[in-house]
Amino acid sequence: MALDWITVILLIGIGLLLIVVELIFVPGTTIVGILGFILTAIGIWMGYAALGTTIGHIILAATILIGGFTFFYSFRSNSWARFALKEQHRSRVNEEQQHALEVGTVGKTVSALRPQGTALFAEHHHEVQTQGEFVPSNMTVRIIKLFQNKIIVEQVS
Repeated sequence: MALDWITVILLIGIGLLLIVVELIFVPGTTIVGILGFILTAIGIWMGYAALGTTIGHIILAATILIGGFTFFYSFRSNSWARFALKEQHRSRVNEEQQHALEVGTVGKTVSALRPQGTALFAEHHHEVQTQGEFVPSNMTVRIIKLFQNKIIVEQVS
């Protein structure tokens, strides 16, 4: 009988913990939330099966109350705020120096372009891409197209 209680409490506790983890740390419907719901449901079902209907009702009510209180308190107390992203980065790649480059400008790759990577033009690093070909690092490249914030390059032979 004591083992039944321990099993039910552990299943429900771990299930509720996984649901909280799903809501706070792993947003979206993933295996963590589904597994938490399944474990909670199995714990409640075991309470009914092993401990009787009256105790099962008490376990169900307690699970709903504890789960509701846990979710309410965790969101209300703002205890998860330290894990939340508070800043937004609104700039774009190559936005600050897009007008300094021209078609035909020659530079050198800093990283391998597969087909995107980094190249150095006039002592400034820029995110560049090829038209599909791979270019090893430390190779000479030339800008062939500039549009919006994209810099298209080709390897210079």
